[in-house]
Amino acid sequence: MDNSPVILAFCCHYCAYAAADLAGTMRLQYPGSVRVLRLPCTGKIEVNYLLAAFERGVDGVIVAGCLEGGCHFQEGNLRARRRVERAKQLLKEIGIEPERLEMFNLSSAEGTRFAEIVSEMNQRIAALGPSPLRHSPEHVEHAIEELRENAEKAIAGEQK
Repeated sequence: MDNSPVILAFCCHYCAYAAADLAGTMRLQYPGSVRVLRLPCTGKIEVNYLLAAFERGVDGVIVAGCLEGGCHFQEGNLRARRRVERAKQLLKEIGIEPERLEMFNLSSAEGTRFAEIVSEMNQRIAALGPSPLRHSPEHVEHAIEELRENAEKAIAGEQK
């Protein structure tokens, strides 16, 4: 089985996703371990979404939102931070390293910072090793695609 980390990044549409897109436009090099899921706002993140990612075998999760005080939905990123902290507590209680989950805030102009975040998380997760809940790479990729479809449905619901 491939032991390279699989990291899922939940990114807000306005800032973090734009930063990820900018990193690609700038042709910045960062590990291919990250799979980016676009959300309307990180405030849409629920604790169960974060735990479901780990349950499906993802090794690490990034929640990336707007800069604090700059959320397009006023306090969505602040709600997300509280939920990330709660999910970290639950991960610890069930015996999974809480360091596998982290929240970052960045602006849409921070493509370089996005690449740094992915590199930092990749190193951290590689040092921790594969998740104890890790499945086959094909299973994890299928699960990520399912999560992506759910995120896209959430976005479509927001645009109505």
